[in-house]
Amino acid sequence: MTSTTGPTAVTDPGVPRRPGAPAASVQVYDTTLRDGAQQEGMNLSVADKLAIAALLDELGVGYIEGGWPGAIPKDTEFFARAAKELDLRHARLAAFGSTCKPGAQPHEDAQVQALVESEAPVVTLVAKSDIRHVERALRTDGQENLRMIAATVRYLVGLGREVILDAEHFFDGYRYDKAYALSCVRTAFEAGAETVVLCDTNGGMLPDQVAEVVGEVRAATSGRLGMHAHNDSGCAVANTLAAVAAGAGHLQGTVNGYGERTGNADLLTCVANLALKRGTQGLAGEGLTEASRIAHAISEITNISPYGRQPYVGASAFAHKAGLHASAIRVDPDLYQHIDPVAVGNDMRMLVSEMAGRASIELKGRELGFDLTGQSELLTRVTTRVKDAEAAGYTYDAADASFELLLRAEIDGGRAPRFFDVESWRTFVEHRPGDGQIDSEATVKLRTGHGRMISTGEGNGPVNALDHALRAALVGTYPEIEDFELIDYKVRILDSQQGTDAIIRVLIETSDGVQSWSTVGVGTNIIEASWEALTESVVWGLLHHGVEPR
Repeated sequence: MTSTTGPTAVTDPGVPRRPGAPAASVQVYDTTLRDGAQQEGMNLSVADKLAIAALLDELGVGYIEGGWPGAIPKDTEFFARAAKELDLRHARLAAFGSTCKPGAQPHEDAQVQALVESEAPVVTLVAKSDIRHVERALRTDGQENLRMIAATVRYLVGLGREVILDAEHFFDGYRYDKAYALSCVRTAFEAGAETVVLCDTNGGMLPDQVAEVVGEVRAATSGRLGMHAHNDSGCAVANTLAAVAAGAGHLQGTVNGYGERTGNADLLTCVANLALKRGTQGLAGEGLTEASRIAHAISEITNISPYGRQPYVGASAFAHKAGLHASAIRVDPDLYQHIDPVAVGNDMRMLVSEMAGRASIELKGRELGFDLTGQSELLTRVTTRVKDAEAAGYTYDAADASFELLLRAEIDGGRAPRFFDVESWRTFVEHRPGDGQIDSEATVKLRTGHGRMISTGEGNGPVNALDHALRAALVGTYPEIEDFELIDYKVRILDSQQGTDAIIRVLIETSDGVQSWSTVGVGTNIIEASWEALTESVVWGLLHHGVEPR
């Protein structure tokens, strides 16, 4: 788990810079594996944590907080395996823990010894900096808390560890008793801590408050300050940026903003804003250009769906829907984008909807590989067809595959690509009260180049049964379909006031193990809408596997 480069360098915190001038760089400390893992519903195995740590190193963060060895058995195992299995190129691994207990010496404290035994080159100590927490939670006095800080920091530094001190509840403590909160910071620095991190543990601060406090602490101390922000006020990223602008040279956060309650500062948004808006670098190498890929890869490991509207790395971060936007983007993409999406490994997408104009259709066509330049009549036909379809309940901004089939049909004079002709399909569901069993079965009759096919499928519902029957009917003619798998299925009632008579929209996502695509179906019957989306998913998949239509 050694690091060949060490953490990203930061300008000397003792050297003042012109007010408002950005720092050249900032240390980036990721706490996804510890603080982020406290998110409700997240449960990471040791293997998960090792995989995420490797991705974080690839991203180029300076520090990876692996967990709390000694307090959590899984984290103790993580550090033991990390020493053998991780080969970090950019990051240093940090073990998190607390100062020694009241009345104890660090070398006698089992928790402190667990930090030493983790073999992590960096130890991050959490310490109380709010006198109310010292007295009520630790049940000791202010002087004893300062002794605990000094003794534990000094002990670990003496063992050759880099020590970072997280001053818990610092901002609340500073507002209550400024002198005591500052004494905790000074004590840590005097004992040898490399960085003292000011923690907005309750997440209730606002950016102007953070800037004021960090500026005052910066003026009153000489060591490197850091910022650890929670998002309870919705300001975690803004508070982190304010802290850096006020003189903090170290920031902490989690990938995708994971964390308990409303989460922590989104590390990716913080570093992208600093690098692209302020010229302050935080990631080693070209890590920022991999941000979108790594964000989604970590989402897969945590089994938490990516947030499409996440700044910079979300699927919708550079998605444009309004026709007015498209007209301008066709002239110059920068007119409606605050950065080039490539800078964070993302890409611009055009969404096709009832808001679309001909410019939107042209740009979307270009995105899908069709040059529609100068084809005004075709663009008008497609635009009209999209608007009419969306008025009937279809949506194409989340169903690119269905839009491509619509576009291909218009390009080919109204003839949609065909691989088979459907004679009929039917489903039925049987409930046997005696054993509580519910059986779903579907029959599909269709014709391919190999003749008439009749197949029956069973499934855990009528749509699943239809999917099985359709595949069984086609696989003899088109073996490529073996690789297709339905991976997501969404249903929406469009006019709920009609109750069971409402129009239904179904969105289906299909994958071949390499790529995925989405199709849409609409109908007054959920099975009818599902059938439309299913058949379009097969047609698009065959087209993109190089199969020629009939």
